[in-house]
Amino acid sequence: MDTRINIENTEIFFERELSWMDFNMRVIEEATNKSNPILERLKFLCISESNLDEFYMVRVAGVRELAQTNLGGRSLSGLTTMEILKKISEKAKKQFALQSKILYEEILPEMEASNIHLIQNVSDLTKYEIRFVREYYKSEVSGILTPLAIDTSHPFPHILNKSLNLAITLSEKSAPNGKIHFAVVQVPSVLPRFIELPFDEAKRRFFPLERIIEMHLSDLFFGMEVKEIHAFKITRDSDISIREDITGDLITSVKKELRNRFWGDAVRLDISGNTPDFIRTEMKESLDLNDFEIMEMRGIVHLSDLMYFYSLSGTTNLKFPQIVPKYYFNKADATSIFYNIRKNDILFHHPYDSFQVVEDLLKYSSNDPKVLAIKMTLYRTSGDSPIIQSLKQAAENGKQVTVLVELKARFDEERNIMWAQRLEDSGVHVVYGVIGMKVHCKMLLIVRKESDKLRKYVHLSTGNYNSSTARYYTDISILSENEKITGEVATLFNVITSFSKMPRFDHLSVAPTYLRDDVVKYIMREAAHAREGKEAYIFMKMNSLVDPDVILALYEASCAGVKVDLVIRGICCLKPGVAGLSENITVRSIIGRFLEHSRLYYYFNQGEKNLFLTSADCMPRNFYKRIEVMFPILAEENKNRIFKIIDIILSDNVKARYLDSNGEYTKTYPGDQIAIDSQLELENV
Repeated sequence: MDTRINIENTEIFFERELSWMDFNMRVIEEATNKSNPILERLKFLCISESNLDEFYMVRVAGVRELAQTNLGGRSLSGLTTMEILKKISEKAKKQFALQSKILYEEILPEMEASNIHLIQNVSDLTKYEIRFVREYYKSEVSGILTPLAIDTSHPFPHILNKSLNLAITLSEKSAPNGKIHFAVVQVPSVLPRFIELPFDEAKRRFFPLERIIEMHLSDLFFGMEVKEIHAFKITRDSDISIREDITGDLITSVKKELRNRFWGDAVRLDISGNTPDFIRTEMKESLDLNDFEIMEMRGIVHLSDLMYFYSLSGTTNLKFPQIVPKYYFNKADATSIFYNIRKNDILFHHPYDSFQVVEDLLKYSSNDPKVLAIKMTLYRTSGDSPIIQSLKQAAENGKQVTVLVELKARFDEERNIMWAQRLEDSGVHVVYGVIGMKVHCKMLLIVRKESDKLRKYVHLSTGNYNSSTARYYTDISILSENEKITGEVATLFNVITSFSKMPRFDHLSVAPTYLRDDVVKYIMREAAHAREGKEAYIFMKMNSLVDPDVILALYEASCAGVKVDLVIRGICCLKPGVAGLSENITVRSIIGRFLEHSRLYYYFNQGEKNLFLTSADCMPRNFYKRIEVMFPILAEENKNRIFKIIDIILSDNVKARYLDSNGEYTKTYPGDQIAIDSQLELENV
């Protein structure tokens, strides 16, 4: 074994958090891509800021806490927690600057060319529009606002996480050159951020709510003269930490932590440029922030609110053309669905294949008298999910319905509590996860009494049971009646809902007991074959590659001569292309109209061509802190379809970016070759 392939060698790992920041830069780059429709470019821009907010609320908050308690030590890349925080800040400032540049120099002008005008100055309003705005303020806004003075008797208020606020300096009109006062006004989140002005057939004009408030500050501060107005946003630590071993009621504990989420420690302050030093100092000290945690913003603060424009009516021509998902069954009823599943495992590639098949399967099962039991995991689901309705209906029809609801699904906790309680009210047996673990696997089991015997049908997926995200996440799932799979899924459900120990399955690999070991085993098997002079190959597609054991195994495989193709959308801590270490490893990242979400692992294995789908990325949290499932693709027809998918992904020369050994991503261009955007090409596979 190469002596460099050692977890203590900091030179062979990229820093996890900085790799994520690089992923977000790739999202911003799609906002610069002029071949994307203008509202899609705006959407990428908004997503990039939402990504940053969530990253700060969870990951940066965690690193910050380690730095404050001096418990962090050094990461795999050799950096201290404070070094990581400062490097994150450097990258964040560059990203915020680039976001503003793209917005003001490219996106807003092109939106105006498409008759969508964002008016940002009162001087640009017509007299009629000013009257409209004043009336809107009186009728909709004025009664909601609360001005908050900041002085020795009024300390800086505890401002809500991610809310938009105005920092205002004032002086008394009777002494305009006297003492400067400081006040804060929160922009109400219960009102639209952008108000459409009276209709004009030639152009649609919108005015920000904060500007409307600014126009009327004299109403809030009678007798005072407004000097300056600066928008700001505070991002707070929003991670939930629950001691499940000592809590008596998980729902109550999660609800309590959700309330705390809005008031966690500040981790970042976004503030408009040229804010007076005394305001910055006041806010910095009140929020206990470092200088590098303050981001000076050009123009619009809380840029992600611009997603409002993506949903405007009459803007279809400014977005990507819609892909019409294929519906597998000719006749959507219980009899035909179960008949087709019995004929052969059915593979779906979403969003190209309709997710409605899964919804219909549950709908008809809920009313099918032959269906006796339904078991399902729910990690994230959409707000108006037909799945929830079907599960309730099934229970009300007397079927045994068991649902594992993961209350700790980050930022979906409140929604999951609501649906879980509604399910319980309908007679569904709800299991609230597993102590110390998140139930992240995606499984559905249906037990049906048929003429010859009791049959089990399963649905397994790489993605959530969420009809909304199924339209723009790429995921792969299967429906199967194969007893090699269905029996193990049934056993796994029983293990999760009871005190049973996790068995070693013949076909499923389950975290936290066996999944990581199996992944490493399959990689090392390819390495052994390569050393014997046999053909060896590995393809792995995932969201993130962080786990050091998997990375070290891949390095060994590369050194043994195994060709390794990795398609990793987000974080990659492995360094590809290092001579004598990883020169046989290629890493691609594909960022496009769909969020690449499927996890697909392929090992050549002397021609057996083992294909696995999984709910898990190669990350310690997936391997050790979650219930995850990796399952094989057994039917040859489905294997062949996935091989076509892999070939197209590896042929992408439009949306793919290659990672080099220095951590830089280089975008591919078709040049003289035929342009292949894999996300478009896969529509026909």
